[in-house]
Amino acid sequence: MADFTRNSVADMAAGNPGINMGTSGSMHETDRVSDELWGQDDAHWREHHASRPYVQADRGYDHYRPAYRYGHSAARHHVGREWDDVSDDLERGWDTARGESRQTWHEAKDAARDAWDRVRARR
Repeated sequence: MADFTRNSVADMAAGNPGINMGTSGSMHETDRVSDELWGQDDAHWREHHASRPYVQADRGYDHYRPAYRYGHSAARHHVGREWDDVSDDLERGWDTARGESRQTWHEAKDAARDAWDRVRARR
């Protein structure tokens, strides 16, 4: 017998505009919004990164940018989860996500966490 007290997948998706349902091409809209939000955060971090306690004076913004982008994307992807719940997964994914950055996870995690917290503060 069906359990009508539980939300359907459609009900859950309706409450989360980041979920793409069907083949209507709506994912392009989600990508556009995500790109716009990253663009805003990218500008923020470019302007303010030097004031952060983990930033080394001899490292420019481009050194930290992959970590900021990773934390930003992770926060948008892991809605409803806490940093401590996903940080081990993020550490394992850093080698792939970092692209050509030479940062280790140990060097990148504070910037990633900063970006994560910025995204979460907007929710």
